[in-house]
Amino acid sequence: MGIFEIAGVAGPFVFGYLSDKTGNYRLSLIMSCILPAFAAYPLLLWVHPEATAVFLFFIAFGFRSLISLIDAATTIQIGVTGNYGRLRVWGSIAFVIMTTFFHWTPFLKPETAANISYWIIITSIVSVIPIFFIPRVMLRTHAAQKEEAQTGTETDTKKISVPAAYIFCGFAVIFLSRFGMSAILTYFPLYMIEIAEWNAAGLMFAIAAVSEVPFLFLGKRLIRRFGSMSLMVISAAGVSVRLLILAFLPFHSWIIFSSALHSICFGFYFPAAIHFISTVFPVEKRGRGMSLLMIMGTGLPSLTGAIAGGAIIERFGYTPLFVIYAAVSGAAVIIYGILRLKRYPLILQ
Repeated sequence: MGIFEIAGVAGPFVFGYLSDKTGNYRLSLIMSCILPAFAAYPLLLWVHPEATAVFLFFIAFGFRSLISLIDAATTIQIGVTGNYGRLRVWGSIAFVIMTTFFHWTPFLKPETAANISYWIIITSIVSVIPIFFIPRVMLRTHAAQKEEAQTGTETDTKKISVPAAYIFCGFAVIFLSRFGMSAILTYFPLYMIEIAEWNAAGLMFAIAAVSEVPFLFLGKRLIRRFGSMSLMVISAAGVSVRLLILAFLPFHSWIIFSSALHSICFGFYFPAAIHFISTVFPVEKRGRGMSLLMIMGTGLPSLTGAIAGGAIIERFGYTPLFVIYAAVSGAAVIIYGILRLKRYPLILQ
């Protein structure tokens, strides 16, 4: 799993850099889809530690890159003032649909390693198809984007002087809040079985996905009203509350409530984080910006959080794990508060 997360850091950076250099998002998107398809079956065929490490690396290299590349191309297309949340909500809806489909499908039921590999291959190949039908203008080069910026349709973010304190605070909030979330994303299914004694982890994840949808729709309006940084900090506070509920209230009703808090933990966070990157990185560096978001918001916190979390659970148990990680997420709120007291311009319009 550590190798998977390391590849998840390397992939977005490499493909993001190449996309920015060439201005060709289409090629990188296709390669990101194809890599998991080619690696899934050999992963099943050659059951050996070294082979498993190599093929897991390629699967993560593609999967994680695909997300950051789509976000980069999308933010360039819609501009800084576009409503990213309204588009991203379809990802949440699709997640619920596919989770339900895999639960009820009568064929290739994903209960064996072979069937899981087949579904990785099928879905990866199917994902390539719409990429060929995306108009060139929607995957345009940064040169074309510069032309549009000069016509006034999008803000040229290079002209915005972004304070270093704003950038530091943004990435600190992203990393710390996602580090706290790693306790849920990695160990929540085990917690449900061992502590709550309730085999409903999949149902809780579905509740979490559904709960985020309304907030993704409201993302643009909320960012205009409060600023992206404030929403990310509210999300970090929500992560802390969610972890403390799991630590001290392991009852069914409270677990359902904590899952519904995903509406704040992700529904606020993701559109705000995308807007933050769009503000800080100009269009010709947007691919690298989204890659950095993937690294700081997924790769590094997932890797370090999972490793540290396993050690804490084995030595102390789940309650200390959730309390410690709640404190880490809470540190993001403290950093934001300190910089606010120093009167840094943390909310950019």
